[in-house]
This record gives sequence, C-alpha cells and structure tokens, in this order.
Amino acid sequence: MFIILIVLFIVALFILTACVKIVPQANSYVIERLGSYLDTWGTGVHFLMPFTDRIAKKVSLKEQVADFPPQPVITKDNVTMRIDSVVFFVITEPKLYAYGIVNPLAAIENLTATTLRNIIGDLDLDQTLTSREIINTKMREVLDKATDPWGIKVTRVELKNIIPPDAIQAAMEKQMKAERERRESILKAEGEKKSTILVAEGKKAAAILDAEAEKQTAILRAEAEKRRQIEEAEGRAEAIRLVQDATAQGIKMLKEAGADEAVLKLKSLEAFEKAADGRATKLIVPTELASVTGLVQSIAETAQMAKYEAKE
Repeated sequence: MFIILIVLFIVALFILTACVKIVPQANSYVIERLGSYLDTWGTGVHFLMPFTDRIAKKVSLKEQVADFPPQPVITKDNVTMRIDSVVFFVITEPKLYAYGIVNPLAAIENLTATTLRNIIGDLDLDQTLTSREIINTKMREVLDKATDPWGIKVTRVELKNIIPPDAIQAAMEKQMKAERERRESILKAEGEKKSTILVAEGKKAAAILDAEAEKQTAILRAEAEKRRQIEEAEGRAEAIRLVQDATAQGIKMLKEAGADEAVLKLKSLEAFEKAADGRATKLIVPTELASVTGLVQSIAETAQMAKYEAKE
C-alpha cells in the first residue's frame, strides 16, 4: 500500500505540474474544453484542468513574413511575366485564426496570386514596371479586407521581383541603351552650345571693353589737348598783357620824363620797326609819318643814338 501511495503521489504531482502552463510574451494560447472553445490565454501563468482542457493552438502575435514564389501573370498588352511578392501580416484574433480557416498561409498565398493577376491584367507592361507602389497599395487593401474573418491583418505587401520574358528583357535593354545614347548626344550638344555661347559672350565682352578703353583714351587725349590749348591761350594772353603793361609803363615813364613829341614819334617808329620784322602781313602806318624825309631823318638820328649808347 505504501508503494502504491507513493506511485499515486508521483502521478498526481506529474499531472499537476503538466496542468500549470506559462504563456510567453507576444504569444497566445487557444484553449478547448471537451472539444469546444473555452478561452484565449494571454501572457502569464495559467492552470489547465486535467483530462478535460487542452491547448488547441499556440499563436504567435509577432509580425510575420510570407515570401511566395514567382507567380505567372499576363498584362493588359498580353505580355506574360513572373512576379514574386512578400506579404507582412500579424495575427490580431487568435480564435478566428484557429477556427476561421484550415491553412491560413496557403490561403494568403492563393489570395495574393489571384489578386496580383487581377491588378496586373488592368495594366500594360510599362505601367507594371513603373507602378510598383500602386500595385502594392491595391494588393494590401484587398488582402487586408479578405483576411479580416481569419483574424489576420495584412500590414504591407511588396513586389519582390518582376521578371519579364527574355525577348522583352533584350528589347528593354536595347531601348535603354538607345535612350542613354540619345541623352548622351543631347548632353554633348548642349555642352557644345553652352561652350559656343560662352566663347561668343567672352568675345563680346572683350570687344566692349576694348571700345570702352579706346573711348576713355580718346576722352583723355581730348581733355589733355584742350588743357594744352587753354594753357597756350592763357600764356599768349599773359604775354600780350605783359607787353601792353610794359608799353604803357614806358609811355608813362616818357611822359613823366618830359619827352617831347619827337621822342614819342621815335618810339612809335621802333614799335613800327618791330611790327614790320617780316611776321606781320598787314601794316597800319600812322598819319603823323606822312613826311618821308622826316621819317628817314628820325630813323638816322635814332640809329646814331643807339650806336652812341652802345659805345658808352
């Protein structure tokens, strides 16, 4: 009896230990009692009734990724290509996930393939290659709505690869090469055009600067010539004024010395002689010199007086 009691105790302890369950973080357990749904356990310690309760499904609440193989699709312009997609989803309702559908991942894969075919069928080849964001958005909306009854929320859908046929790939490469060559030619022509424009603008600027320099040089020369002429005119005027002042001073001195009319006539002759030194073209003879004899005599006397003064 003692041995039987020990065995029963060990069995009871084992059963009791097996009934204590710990649900880890970001997980959820679906519990059934006698084959019917009982409860959904969250994170923490839980006690399972022996023999009647069982864990029907362990569900991870983390975001999951499903990478599906390439699916053949046909575009609007009858081009067959293969597209593989990646679906990101998270389980929001463990009960619906456990009882809503038999194989959720297979259902998502098939739903993704059919949705992708429907969307690509309304687009041509060029739109398919350039509208990945639009395709991703449409697929996410359709899949998210379709998976709500399964307790699944689709958070993101991405087209991983778009693989067109080999002939289409070769044509696209040729087209891309031609487009690059065209851009190269355009860039080269634009560069030559800009270079020509810059050279022309440089020549124009140089010509303008040369013209401005010549203009400034001509202005400076004209101003210098003008100043020179003004200085010469001022010099001649000053010389004339000095001569006039000297003449006036001499006449004044002669008058103060009491010179008679003969002396005045003699000085007039001297002035007449200087005026007639060959530079003047016109001579004005005073009326007082009408007598040639008086003029000759006056000149002779003047010459004798000049010689006498030179000897002294």
